[in-house]
Amino acid sequence: MADKIVYSSEYGDLRQSPEKEKASSHRESKKPGLPRDGIVRVRRENNGRGGKTVTVIYGLPLSEEKMYLFAAKVKRRFGTGGTVRDGAVIVQGDRVDDALRLVAEDGFTVKKAGG
Repeated sequence: MADKIVYSSEYGDLRQSPEKEKASSHRESKKPGLPRDGIVRVRRENNGRGGKTVTVIYGLPLSEEKMYLFAAKVKRRFGTGGTVRDGAVIVQGDRVDDALRLVAEDGFTVKKAGG
């Protein structure tokens, strides 16, 4: 009898029928995305970050390379750390007002999001 792998920690149950595979791949492709309406949004977040506050800038109409350059500019200007993740620039600390001014200076339409 030939050995056949039926479960993988990476892919899950490998015994699925083709209908189930289509349904699961369809479900994965419907991820909620960031709005792409030409407005850059800036918000403050602290959920899921151990109580630490961060400023998130999302909706920038930039390529991935330019997004990293923009993040570097923001981090230098604010003197803080940050990263680019899932198409958003995340900067440590509550710098929403400063980020609004910086994004507006670069010629983008900007809006404060959240409360």
